Amino acid sequence: MAMFVGALFVFLLPLAYSPGPGNMFFAALGARSGVAATLPANAGYHVATLLLTVLVGAGFVAVLDPASTLFALIKTAGSIYVLWLAWKMATSGRSSADVQNSGAGFFDGVMLLVLNPKAYVIILLMYSQFAGFHFSSMGERVAVISLVFTVNNLLAFLLWTLAGDGLGRLFRSETSARRLNLVFAATLAGVAVWMLLG
Repeated sequence: MAMFVGALFVFLLPLAYSPGPGNMFFAALGARSGVAATLPANAGYHVATLLLTVLVGAGFVAVLDPASTLFALIKTAGSIYVLWLAWKMATSGRSSADVQNSGAGFFDGVMLLVLNPKAYVIILLMYSQFAGFHFSSMGERVAVISLVFTVNNLLAFLLWTLAGDGLGRLFRSETSARRLNLVFAATLAGVAVWMLLG
């Protein structure tokens, strides 16, 4: 079991820790409002991750074909949602009221996962690559893969959030904070374009 978990972690390492919609969103939000403001959205994202991964692994949700119309619709909706998040960040200020209101909620995290085509592709790859390992039951296999995937994602997001928070602490003034907001907004917009074209 330890070898399986280690191999799965190594497989997921470049996928979970590379810049993507989730990592960039939480880095930007961490820089903007601090780690605490990201916790509700982080919870939403990872509850949705665990549920989706279990449902896919148990066969209740068919993984979308990347060539299907539905997958294209999810990509488009996800890109639009990330662009909207980028717009919110670009147009926000640094007043205490703005910072208090800039935290993302549980539902934002859920939507970020549901509309993230990268998540569907990774779940498909993960199950296809690690289906051959022998477990005592399908339930054990799905539980182990889903937990490792979700916990690994959570660690990646927390690292990106802490990095963003650290960067945000360097930009305390209104002017520098606005510039940082624009940088992260542009990054999120770039991710949205990548999601749409990828």
